[in-house]
Amino acid sequence: MELGLYSFAETASPSGAGERLRELVAEAELADGLGLDVFGVGEHHRPEYAASAPAVVLAAIAARTERIRLTSAVTVLSSDDPVRVFQAFATVDGLSGGRAEIMAGRGSFIESFPLFGYDLDDYDELFATRLALLLELVRGGEHVSWPGAKERPGFTDLGIYPRPVQDPLPVWLAVGGNPESVVRAASLDLPLALAIIGGRPEGFAQLIELYRRAGGTTVGINSHTYVAETSQQAAKEFFPSYRETMSRIGRERGWPPLTPEQFEAGRSPRGHLLVGSPDEVADKIVFQHGLFRHDRFLAQMTVGPMPHEQTLRSIELFATEVVPRVRQKLASAVDSSSAS
Repeated sequence: MELGLYSFAETASPSGAGERLRELVAEAELADGLGLDVFGVGEHHRPEYAASAPAVVLAAIAARTERIRLTSAVTVLSSDDPVRVFQAFATVDGLSGGRAEIMAGRGSFIESFPLFGYDLDDYDELFATRLALLLELVRGGEHVSWPGAKERPGFTDLGIYPRPVQDPLPVWLAVGGNPESVVRAASLDLPLALAIIGGRPEGFAQLIELYRRAGGTTVGINSHTYVAETSQQAAKEFFPSYRETMSRIGRERGWPPLTPEQFEAGRSPRGHLLVGSPDEVADKIVFQHGLFRHDRFLAQMTVGPMPHEQTLRSIELFATEVVPRVRQKLASAVDSSSAS
């Protein structure tokens, strides 16, 4: 199983975006140096996030890393042009020597729609047609024809440049729990990236089984994660920014404020939060692997602004303490299964 990180580049204020992005590059450098497999950068168009252009950030990271795979997490495809998305990530692929990926999704916020002149009533249609065009660009070769769709004129036999190192350029489909999206990923032969940021993980097992019954093969799980030397330290350091972020989103969406009791329920052995000591976080990843048999796990280390040094320490513990435990436990499980 691949193990890695992703970030939305949370910042305390818009004026701090540049500093936060430089910190993010340093976090990716550390992850690369410690042998993690994947680093992802999300896309948001809000004052509390510094990364509205993931490909630009990933290009900076590509120049400072050597082996870690680089992905968006996610690219909000409904409000972007698929040709430009392909070109941007083909550029990252060239800069990185063939390490780029696109994680395409609808996004969890809607600011990009009015910002780029799109109607929310076209939410589903925009995503479906733009995903179809992106896949044609990825799978169709150097010259591509497109019949056109709403808000996107067609074209005939045009070359798309630059060409990526990887052929095809990898595309994952990111989903939050919609069965139709899961079936779409399988029907398009796309790897599935499932975000589990609330509820009990067991509740998502049926979605994974639906994906596999529909013909899907590759699954990634994305979850809120934070590691410290002890469980108590992890909770103390992570809770303030997490509570502020989730409560702010809750106010926008009509949810009550997050309580300490809800936080601790999420941290419990069957909860969705991987916040604790190295043993606790490793055990949760292994437990979830027993449920999902997934191929990739990506940890979102910051949910709200976090002190940079704490984030670096959490990444270090994840790479040097959690990952070896997970690999050992999964290998032992395979050996036990083979022996029986």
